Amino acid sequence: MDMAKAILSANIDAINQDGSISPVESDISLPDESGHAALALGEFHRATGLTELEGRDIVDLCARCITAQTNAEEYSEDGLAYSSLGLLSFGPSKDRNPVWDRLLDDTRKNLDKRLLARTDYDNFSQVFNIAKAVARFSMGLSKKDETGKLIDKFLERIQQTSSGRYFDDKPEGMLDGVFDIFGVNAFVFIRQSLQLHANIHLRDRKIPSLRTFAEKYLRLLPDIVRADGLGWAYGRGIGVYGQMHCISMILQSMRDNWISEDKMPEYMDILRRLFQFFFMTYLDQEHGYLIIKDAERSASSKNTMRTANFDAARYLCQWSRLAKTVGRQMNPKAPQDTSYGKYISFDSCMRKEQGMFVYKHLESGLHVYLPLVSAGQKDSSASLAFPHMAGVFDWPADRYLPVMIPELTFGDKVTVPSFYGKRCTTSLGLRNSFVFRFDQPDLVTKDCEVVKGLGSCKVSWTFSAGKITGDFVYSVPSQTTLDKMRLVIAIAAPHSQYRASPTYTIGEKGLGIEVEKDDFQAQWLDTEVVSDDPSYKTCWGKIHYLQILARNHPMVMRPGQQYRLTISFQPEVALID
Repeated sequence: MDMAKAILSANIDAINQDGSISPVESDISLPDESGHAALALGEFHRATGLTELEGRDIVDLCARCITAQTNAEEYSEDGLAYSSLGLLSFGPSKDRNPVWDRLLDDTRKNLDKRLLARTDYDNFSQVFNIAKAVARFSMGLSKKDETGKLIDKFLERIQQTSSGRYFDDKPEGMLDGVFDIFGVNAFVFIRQSLQLHANIHLRDRKIPSLRTFAEKYLRLLPDIVRADGLGWAYGRGIGVYGQMHCISMILQSMRDNWISEDKMPEYMDILRRLFQFFFMTYLDQEHGYLIIKDAERSASSKNTMRTANFDAARYLCQWSRLAKTVGRQMNPKAPQDTSYGKYISFDSCMRKEQGMFVYKHLESGLHVYLPLVSAGQKDSSASLAFPHMAGVFDWPADRYLPVMIPELTFGDKVTVPSFYGKRCTTSLGLRNSFVFRFDQPDLVTKDCEVVKGLGSCKVSWTFSAGKITGDFVYSVPSQTTLDKMRLVIAIAAPHSQYRASPTYTIGEKGLGIEVEKDDFQAQWLDTEVVSDDPSYKTCWGKIHYLQILARNHPMVMRPGQQYRLTISFQPEVALID
């Protein structure tokens, strides 16, 4: 709670008289920030019972934020959901809610109208409908409770879109199968909304249904969380949220008794590591606020410093309450660790297969995961199908680069072997190696557009002790001109000040890159120094060099012939304090 109070104290002056939020210098402002601030204030009140902070009236500030969010010209579904839960945090029923008393009649009417408005979403935005339904019924604005029906619809669509029963945040106009941390976020947000529901019987009825699906993500965490505490680190919305969502899921699961007693030491250890990484990597302990963007690191354009600070304060308040409910000491015993390789299937159907391959090797220090999922956004590297290991195999936070995989350009089609596969298989190879293979019958562009009839690719990744080998075999059905090909290696370093101790980085011997087969006859270009380019940052540190393997002149590809690129990596993985 001391940390939450410090973060709120450092950001409370950013709440303006009209309830809008002033951005941090050089940052942007988003339309949902007032809602995030309202919920943070509400959670602080729930956790402490206080109505003042730094001499400021929390009730009045929350009312101002809700007013700004409710009456904003630019309608924000998520902002309204957050602000409605912030209102509900001060008490169910409008007759006994001090924030409701501060709202003007016009704002009350507009809030009721907007909470009633429904757009039937088949993506993450459906959780906002659930939160709005919880608030509308619990505040007594409606005698009809739609919460249960909306949750059932949310869960039914998971079963319809994923054979593995994972949440697909399906984007419009792009390849579906977006299986990233928004699945964790969805269940955390729904569970938090239910905790504020006035009808505890409905909550008790819906928790078992949520558990069936949420446990899928809970079981992923032992495979995803690294020894240094780095949490979810691929796809959208990672960085600080890759820590906070995972911590919340574990604490909620402990409270709801979803974790068996024999697994409790393992999850207590994961929780400790996640929180330590969060604390040391993102918190400015001297000034008491969160930093997600600075001279050395960045974040998604949809994450701002203010939003992250208010969300962190909200989560810290929740963690404090949950920890008291769980009532356990933070003295975990780490389980016996092993080396392994495994594939987790998210979806398998006639049209596509998607999942994630995880490889961990104790002797070399490698702990990578290779996602085969849709990106859900354009101009991003975070969902590409390469071995992710921040500090060793890095990628820019909010920019596209074909990291560790070939990018083939045919006219205006820029293709990468990522996002989906067919015939995904795993097997044991020579010398106890692990092999992950998938085919792409049709090539797919960097914007997740499947291109029929252009060509196909067979991909094989081999993990043998500390060596990783990527093998890419292309073929075309008719004579086609390849305009250019490139593959990029990003050499980065952890943050010089804000980092876990110890954390992973590249040793003096580097990545041990070797091109074993290249039918494209590409050449290594001069190393590109990007240390001073602000667009080359990761969520955890700075990219300093780009090594680019490229063919920059056309090549005729003929049917009946295979074109192979095989490249291997044998990095020296080091720990830095």
